[in-house]
Amino acid sequence: MNEKIWLSSPHMSGNEQSYVKEAFDTNWVAPLGPNVNNFENDLKSYLKEDCHVAALASGTSALHLSLILLGVSYGDEVICQSKTFSASANPIVYQGATPVFVDSERDTWNMCPIQLEIAIKDRIEKGNKPKAIIAVHLYGMPYKVTEINDIASKYNIPVIEDSAESLGSTYKGKNCGTFGEFSILSFNGNKIITTSGGGALVSKTLENKEKAVFLATQARDNAPHYLHSQIGYNYRMSNIVAGIGRGQMTILDSHVAKRRSNHEFYLNSFKDNAKITFLKEPEGYFSNRWLSCILLDSQSTREGLRLALEKENIESRPLWKPMHQQPVFKDSPSYLNGVSDELFEKGLCLPSGSNLTDAELDRVVSAINTYFVTC
Repeated sequence: MNEKIWLSSPHMSGNEQSYVKEAFDTNWVAPLGPNVNNFENDLKSYLKEDCHVAALASGTSALHLSLILLGVSYGDEVICQSKTFSASANPIVYQGATPVFVDSERDTWNMCPIQLEIAIKDRIEKGNKPKAIIAVHLYGMPYKVTEINDIASKYNIPVIEDSAESLGSTYKGKNCGTFGEFSILSFNGNKIITTSGGGALVSKTLENKEKAVFLATQARDNAPHYLHSQIGYNYRMSNIVAGIGRGQMTILDSHVAKRRSNHEFYLNSFKDNAKITFLKEPEGYFSNRWLSCILLDSQSTREGLRLALEKENIESRPLWKPMHQQPVFKDSPSYLNGVSDELFEKGLCLPSGSNLTDAELDRVVSAINTYFVTC
C-alpha cells in the first residue's frame, strides 16, 4: 500500500528541540517559565497590534475563559457560527448558557451578517439579548470583519474572535486574532503551527490577560497558603510545550506560504474540471489556506471522491458538519439560510500540510483525476 498522505500533519522546524532542551536543563518544566513568557511575547510581536497574550492548554480553554471574563453564565445566550468545529460551541454549554447558531454566507463560508442581525433582533424580542458573539475564521478565511463587528457594536454585544484556524491570515492588512474583544488561537497538532496541544487567549487589555492567567492557574489568591475565593481551572501552558511553540514561530510565515502554494497547485490542477470549485479570496482578504477545500457538484460525488482517496491511502475530510445538525445541539435556536448545509453536503478538505512533497501533491491530483475518469 502507498504511504499515508495525511490531511494536515505536524511539521517541525528543527528549532524546537533547543527550547525544549533548555527547559529540561534549567528544570523549568512547570506551567510557567521563560518559554511561556517568551512565546507570549513572540505571538504579541507577530500580531503587531496593541494586544496581550496568555498561553493556555488549548484554544477551547481560551474560549471558555473568554466567556467567563465576559460574564456569561447560566441562562444566558451566546451567538455562535454554525459552520465550525464543536469546540467553538462547547464552552458556551460549560457556562450553562445556550448557543444560538447563525448560518454562513457564500463569500467566505463564515457567519452571515444578515442572519446575525435577524438572530439578534429575534432574541431581544424574546427577552434574552445575547451576551456575546463567537465568529470563526473558517479554514483560515477571515470572516466579514467589518460587517460582523459593526452589527455587534450596534447592539453592544462583544465579539469573541475564533482564530483557531487563521493564524497568519489578514483582513485589510490587519492580522486575524486582533479583531475581537477577545480572540483565541489554537496550536493543536493539525494547525498552521503546533505545540502538540495548546492555545492562546488574546486580549485588548493587560488587566484581562492577567485575569485569564489567574483563572487558568486555579484562581489561587495572593497568600502564603492556598487560598481560593473563586473557581479556577488548570488551563495554563507548560514551559516545555511553549518551547515547541517558540521553535514553530520561526517558520510560521513559511508554513503559510507553503499552504497557500498547495492551494494554488490544486486550483491550477483542476481549473478545467467543471465539477470542482474553490472558495475565492475576496479583495482585502488574505487566507493562510490552513486547509484547501473544494466543492463538488453533489453529495454523492463528494462521498465517492472521499472513498476513492481513502482507497489510495490519502486522507480527506468533509467540511465541518454544522452545529445545528449535531444531535447534542438539536434543541438550540438556529437562524438558517441553507448555505452551511450545502457546504457540508458538497465540500471536501484535501491534504494541505506544509510538509507535503511535490510527489505527494501529484499523487493526490492523480487520484482525483482518476476518480473523475472512472466514476
